[in-house]
Amino acid sequence: MTTPPMFSGFDGLMSLSRREGVDIRPTLLRVLTDLYVQAPSHTTDEEQQFVELTSRLIDQVDDATRAAVRGRLAIYPNTPAAIAEKLGLTEPKRPLPLARSIDPDVALPRAAAESFAVATSASTLPNDAAQISDMFFAADTRERTAIIDTLATSQIKPSAPLPAARVARAIHILEMAAFAVDVENFTLELGDALILPPHIAAQIVNDAGGEPLACALKALGMKSDTFQRVLLFLNPDIGASVNTVYRLSRLYDRLSQRSALVMLAAWRGASAPAQRARYRPMLHDDERHRARNTVAQPRTETPRPGIDINTARNKAGD
Repeated sequence: MTTPPMFSGFDGLMSLSRREGVDIRPTLLRVLTDLYVQAPSHTTDEEQQFVELTSRLIDQVDDATRAAVRGRLAIYPNTPAAIAEKLGLTEPKRPLPLARSIDPDVALPRAAAESFAVATSASTLPNDAAQISDMFFAADTRERTAIIDTLATSQIKPSAPLPAARVARAIHILEMAAFAVDVENFTLELGDALILPPHIAAQIVNDAGGEPLACALKALGMKSDTFQRVLLFLNPDIGASVNTVYRLSRLYDRLSQRSALVMLAAWRGASAPAQRARYRPMLHDDERHRARNTVAQPRTETPRPGIDINTARNKAGD
């Protein structure tokens, strides 16, 4: 009994693409790779078929596609040796070296630690939120990890989780936008789903380190494997770096949703001062004169039954 082809119709699609003039080889290579890495293990026939198909495509696609496939297979534990060698992955059968362990007791720089202690008080005032947000974006990778760990036990009230139906729709749109490398629509959907102003959503997506994006998608409730696919496709600089993808994947797995929701509350609070009262008094005493002064009106007595009307009017005139 022969094993059915894992990607049936491959030769026909290739012939159609050559005849119609549409180059579908990059898409085929990405889809084929995604199908292969979904299963934890494969039979010998499946592995041989995958090697034959991908070997024909790797040399025929653009650099961006090759880099995306390389990053996808670099974190897959059972990448065939022939493909790993073709993509330049050294020692494919050995597990990837672990990143340097993160010390849970690592301390922030003294000035940052003092200001962060003030910011993580029990209140969630906009000034405190803005301070946390600015500090997080300005910090390096190690300091951001320390901030995230601190938020897990801070007294700041986290944002409420989003409705499940809204989350499912947003994650689907975000994943499709990432596959299409549509950063603009990805940013718009992220800001709309998390109720963030456009400039903060753009700052999260365009951050070179990737930690803000990890916090945002964890607050949304995205699964780890979906997050990895977003990393590989959305930003070519991150997707082409195996170490960066692996580091952010480890951070995402250990990141608690409470820390992510606290950071979301900080991002929302940081934008609150800009949305405050639009009325500003033009004069120093304008607030005091906003109420209209009332002039006392003379009280006219209502004529009582049995009293002549003219007599009552004369009395009021006196």
